[in-house]
Amino acid sequence: MPSIIQLLPDHVANQIAAGEVVQRPASVVKELLENAVDAGATDIKLIIKDAGKSLVQVIDNGSGMSVTDARLCFERHATSKIRQAEDLFSLHTKGFRGEALASIAAIAHVEMKTRQDQEELGTHIVIEGSKFVSQDVAVIPKGTSFSVKNLFFNIPARRNFLKSDTVEYRHIIDEFQRVALAHPKIHFTFYHNGSEMFNLQPSTFKQRIVNIFSGKTNEKLVPVSEETEILNIQGFVCKPEFAKKNRGEQFFFVNDRFIKNGYLHHAVMAAYDGLLKEGAQPSYFLYLNVPPNTIDINIHPTKTEIKFDDESTLYAILRSSIKHSLGQFNVAPILDFERDSNLDTPYHYKNLVGATPTIQVDGSFNPFSEEGKPNRHFSNYNKPEATAHWESLYVGLKPDNDDVETISFENMEVTSSLFNNDEIEQAIHKTHQIHKKYIVNPIKSGMIIVDQQRAHQRILYEQFLTNITVNLASSQQLIFPLHLYFTNGEMQLITELKPSLSNTGFVFEETNEDSVVISGLPVNVTESEASVVLEQLLSDLQDGIPESSFSQNDTIAKSMAKSLAIKTGTYLTEKEQENIVNGLFACKDPSVSPFQKPTFITMRVEDIDKKFAL
Repeated sequence: MPSIIQLLPDHVANQIAAGEVVQRPASVVKELLENAVDAGATDIKLIIKDAGKSLVQVIDNGSGMSVTDARLCFERHATSKIRQAEDLFSLHTKGFRGEALASIAAIAHVEMKTRQDQEELGTHIVIEGSKFVSQDVAVIPKGTSFSVKNLFFNIPARRNFLKSDTVEYRHIIDEFQRVALAHPKIHFTFYHNGSEMFNLQPSTFKQRIVNIFSGKTNEKLVPVSEETEILNIQGFVCKPEFAKKNRGEQFFFVNDRFIKNGYLHHAVMAAYDGLLKEGAQPSYFLYLNVPPNTIDINIHPTKTEIKFDDESTLYAILRSSIKHSLGQFNVAPILDFERDSNLDTPYHYKNLVGATPTIQVDGSFNPFSEEGKPNRHFSNYNKPEATAHWESLYVGLKPDNDDVETISFENMEVTSSLFNNDEIEQAIHKTHQIHKKYIVNPIKSGMIIVDQQRAHQRILYEQFLTNITVNLASSQQLIFPLHLYFTNGEMQLITELKPSLSNTGFVFEETNEDSVVISGLPVNVTESEASVVLEQLLSDLQDGIPESSFSQNDTIAKSMAKSLAIKTGTYLTEKEQENIVNGLFACKDPSVSPFQKPTFITMRVEDIDKKFAL
């Protein structure tokens, strides 16, 4: 029997490896940005076209590569980061696997220009689908420029699975923010379709956070600092009142590498225990430094998962550090009634030496001179003269001599009624609320049991959908405009949704780069609920805005109905219960909620009789 096992060609093996390394354009952005950081660059430019589907270009001023390295870097498992297996446990660079460039070159058109500082000429290489097209000498600036065009050109199935440009662009922003936050000393510039999206100058950690998200972020941050033998923690957490419904602004960096770790996230949530509303997620930006030999990064090609030697100790240190910071800055309540908060001294003041106060004395001052006498005329107010007696106000008035007895009044009894007696009906309590969750309403055939939250969702959903499509929404004007702050990515979503939101009743007075000014709200939205409604909407649209107008309007109506519907556990008066029941059955489809869950059930008298049958 002939042998059937054979060694795969390199270009096939590279395409297989690309399935893990390069999942979408954001993966290319991540790998190229990390290579630029490892090259020691101080200025990195990211240029994107069509959300990375047409072009991803990264230009840096790093060390560059020689002619031999420029050709060898596209081979599998070729890297300058490690030399032997032991180096895996003393990593100080982003990459080490040597798979990224080979995988990218296998599924795209790649053009690389590189030059070292001591060389006069650089190298220009063009590769298409793992095939070297050309290699020339070129006059280029110091550093390296990678251009990746037509991603997945030779794998149509993978290209068809890419999401819309909005979704892919948001993933690219996420990867860019992660690298930029980890390296605040590097100048990053980001261009998309010719427009400058970010221009981040070298700064501190805090300033980099503020520059990326918004200027309003500064007042939300609480510093966290702790140094131990096994772990150093620096960073910031947000105050509990600024917690959001989504987990967008949560960043862990271990040795300047972004990671995802559910166990450490649980430690942060434990520190906020009792301070957050149900379902709220705090924002945090935490930089952890641990010895490289205590972590294992070589778990997944994306290198976002890390194994720690002693996770339980890290959990305890992280939890206590955040809890300490929240208490130190009076964010968490302290049960000490005898304590005077005015006497608290921040920890970073404890080693400062107080300066001797300076006293200025006027040697020429003479208290006995005329000029030195204080002015005793404190006011130029003159006391008004005494007015006449109050009885003088009534002097000269003509007395009223009319006799009260001569005045006649109508004393005929009113026996008629506005309504006939047969039209007056005795009010009957038709609805009852059970456990602040269900509304029971009797009908001829038995009774119906209505889920109050789902029923209200259906009512609001149809109201909002009608307002958006027919443009008949009414707004309540605010006396004082409402200022709401969002990140750059969230502002782009709001800008795209602005016409539809205006149809629901929102009135946008002004739209800035990181904030909106709202001067009018829908009738059934209070001022305190405006931010909640918009945050819920942005959370529901994380996977992108539907392309069709109906799907977009449908998503907005569902999100707003979910945010504004009465919740389970809310007490309703009899009038409110009747309004819910009547409003539900006035809907076009009262049987299900907007999320296709039943809103009510019917129990017939026959069914109840069967329950009591012997």
